[in-house]
Amino acid sequence: MLASLSLVPVYIVAIGLIGVPFFQRVCGFDPVTAFYAAMPGGAADMTIFGQEAGANVRQVSLVHVTRLMVIMVVAPVILVNIYGVALIHPVGPPASDLPVSEMLIMAAAAIAGWKGGERIGLFGAAILGPLLVSAVLSLGGILHLRPPREALLFAQFLIGMGIGVSYVGVTLRELRNTVAGGTAFVLILAVLAGAVTELVTLTGLAPPVEGFLAFMPGGQAEMSILALVSGADLSFVVVHHLARILVVILGAPILFRFIRRSQPPR
Repeated sequence: MLASLSLVPVYIVAIGLIGVPFFQRVCGFDPVTAFYAAMPGGAADMTIFGQEAGANVRQVSLVHVTRLMVIMVVAPVILVNIYGVALIHPVGPPASDLPVSEMLIMAAAAIAGWKGGERIGLFGAAILGPLLVSAVLSLGGILHLRPPREALLFAQFLIGMGIGVSYVGVTLRELRNTVAGGTAFVLILAVLAGAVTELVTLTGLAPPVEGFLAFMPGGQAEMSILALVSGADLSFVVVHHLARILVVILGAPILFRFIRRSQPPR
């Protein structure tokens, strides 16, 4: 995966070079808000970073939840109609088919990873903590199966509801300016993601579906669910999204400080 992973930082820079001017000139955002609205990191992380930097928190938050919503609507349509993928693969076995001991270990790994990640300050602790603990248990031969189907279906329900309720209290002005601008930006990102997918596919770095899901700038959880139901290589998709989020979370604040210092004082 190293060759395709090396494209992730370049991909992020390309998104920033397109997104920051777009939000400034088309949507009328101030420079700080435009920067954090354009960065393809986690919605919560970019909102927090933007708040600390003095951005308009409401605009940053609405842009990112709109990005997640549009991608979750558009990506399945593209997978079915362009890549010919049937989204019918089971996300996991039913709970009745799993040993109770296996599910208890999963539950313990989830809680230990989540709370342990929070204690050490791990970003995205609720997702990355259980992921890391369960990865160790899987590699160690302790866990052998995926979580039960019911748990993954419930996760999809919570993901959808969590994105939807972010629009509570949206005004017509925000709908016209911020949400519409965020939607237009996601469509631009879809074209860019398609170009990168073609690059990694034609160069043999990834199969078409895996390349598309790995470089589509949605949330890690959402893309993981799509990888499951499409039958794609889950590890390939997850590793690329972890790399994207890691690069953005570590690099965005540093890059923003560098840009701010390089600007002449007003």
